[in-house]
Amino acid sequence: MSALKYYDRPDLLLHKNRIRVAVSLFFFCQGIAFASWASRIPIIKSNLQLSEGELGTVLLMLPIGQLITMPLSGKLVSKYGSHHLLPIAAIVYSCVLCLIGLVTNAWQLGGVLLAFGVFGNMCNIAVNTQGVLAEDIFRKPIMSSFHGAWSIAGFTGALVGLLTLNLGLTSLQHFLIILGLVILNTFVNKAFLAPPKQNTSEKASGSFRPDRTLISLGVIGFCSMATEGAMFDWSGVYFHDIVKAPENLVIVGYASFMIMMAIGRFTGDFVIGKIGRQRTLQISGLLMFTGMILSVVWPFFLTCTVAFMLVGLGVACNVPTAYSIAGKHKTIPSGVALAMVSSISYLGFLMGPPLIGYIAELFSLRYSYGIFACFGLLMFIMTSKLKIFKEN
Repeated sequence: MSALKYYDRPDLLLHKNRIRVAVSLFFFCQGIAFASWASRIPIIKSNLQLSEGELGTVLLMLPIGQLITMPLSGKLVSKYGSHHLLPIAAIVYSCVLCLIGLVTNAWQLGGVLLAFGVFGNMCNIAVNTQGVLAEDIFRKPIMSSFHGAWSIAGFTGALVGLLTLNLGLTSLQHFLIILGLVILNTFVNKAFLAPPKQNTSEKASGSFRPDRTLISLGVIGFCSMATEGAMFDWSGVYFHDIVKAPENLVIVGYASFMIMMAIGRFTGDFVIGKIGRQRTLQISGLLMFTGMILSVVWPFFLTCTVAFMLVGLGVACNVPTAYSIAGKHKTIPSGVALAMVSSISYLGFLMGPPLIGYIAELFSLRYSYGIFACFGLLMFIMTSKLKIFKEN
């Protein structure tokens, strides 16, 4: 067996479609768990009687938990294998989600969110490592479709949250339903997760310094996730304050962005297969730049709707592509490489929304969107100069 290439192993070829379904469902479950928490934030804020400032401070605990766990997550995945770590982390992640439904004060919520970030990061590194292994089995780009499953889970989680609210269910009851779904998925699909490339799991020995490739991928991820964060948190405000959209249409900006991002992820693998990763990322950077600039120059309802659609398409494939390349690093184990790239990338998601707010406070929201358009241009320039994106 050791003489065979990973993608030629009969046991993997026989079940490759089942492996893809299993990995997709783990992406979906992680997404719906996070979206379920997000859908309950207003209710939890009200129940705990938190001010906006207090809530903002408490919410920082989640990304802090994710960031401090990056090195540990990579080493655990490399040592024990993502196929062993992911089922455990997914269930614990959902158990911590249920603990959120039991908190009675801000301190408890902060502590639980820290743990939620810790195990969420472990899930993230493990499930993306599974995505890299599945790509190796298929020998073609499929990572974007996995992230598309996460995006669909975001819509589903919001709908489930709305349904449970209308049914009068508490946050704990809502989260217990999600826990049941995650446990069911884990027991049905854990046997079909892809094993490591070696007969034994990769050993995480010593420390690995990020090379130029990983730093570059991290910066590209940073640019994309900073733009995503700006759209997630500020698109509604932009339509309300700048576009002056009617109250019942303020959500159109966010919805147009999310829909096109999901479509881009489900079609991205096909596009990458046709034109390659480098050209796809170049086009993505130009779409991000064009969309953000269009919303600044012509801040009207129709033009901004189209602009946010372009931004959604622009950010769709960047992070999946960066993770895919990082996971195939020749000298650093997939889990460690993914953790390195994720650490840099996630800083963009963490810093993007506050940075938009600070710039808007000093100048205007339109000005801040104009500055963020430069992230797309920077991504285009970087991708054009780096040889790592050229397909063999």
